[in-house]
Amino acid sequence: MTVPTPDVRVLLADDHPLIRESFRTLLDVSPGFTVVGEAGTGTEAVRLARLVRPDVVLMDVRMPGMDGIEATRRIGADPDTASVRVLILTTFDLDEYVYAALAAGASGFLVKDATAADLLAAVRVVAAGDALLAPGVTRRLIGAFARQAPGGSGDRPTLAGVTEREREVLTLIARGLNNAEIAQRLHVTVGTVKTHIGRLLAKLAARDRAQLVITAYETGLVTPERR
Repeated sequence: MTVPTPDVRVLLADDHPLIRESFRTLLDVSPGFTVVGEAGTGTEAVRLARLVRPDVVLMDVRMPGMDGIEATRRIGADPDTASVRVLILTTFDLDEYVYAALAAGASGFLVKDATAADLLAAVRVVAAGDALLAPGVTRRLIGAFARQAPGGSGDRPTLAGVTEREREVLTLIARGLNNAEIAQRLHVTVGTVKTHIGRLLAKLAARDRAQLVITAYETGLVTPERR
């Protein structure tokens, strides 16, 4: 007998009630999703994340008081909500806050005018533990990092313990390649690529693919390409 898959539990965080209502309506009529709460501020999003433990938070960036970036950081830093995934909502795909949101622990971002199908697919991807980071997004992320990265070495992460092959995989991830493309480039199977990614996640204490991209640039393994 097939065991039914539990619904993806979603928390909506946006300061515009009409946007929250439109997302709720879509999720309520789509099989496999349950909206477990709504928040109009970052502070409320953090509180509700602790209270209802959603699988995914659809998080707006710009909200009064605590913004979505700080709320994302707090959700990820709290052991009680560390497993909660955050999908950032932005008005424009060139939003200057995309890098900061991903660095704060978000698993990806979605433009608010995305289609209903794209939104549902994005929530599923993030809930499954993957990152929503397409090649085009990666290039914008790189540009944001190049502009915003602080000077000096500080407490920059290192790649100690990462093998040469894992470095190759990490470099290709940072360049925006998917698993199949990485496998083709390195002449290995997709299963082998997934194994390398799993080891990278463990060694670098990264939550998902988005965090691996951040680490690749922060360690200097990959540098922004010049146009």
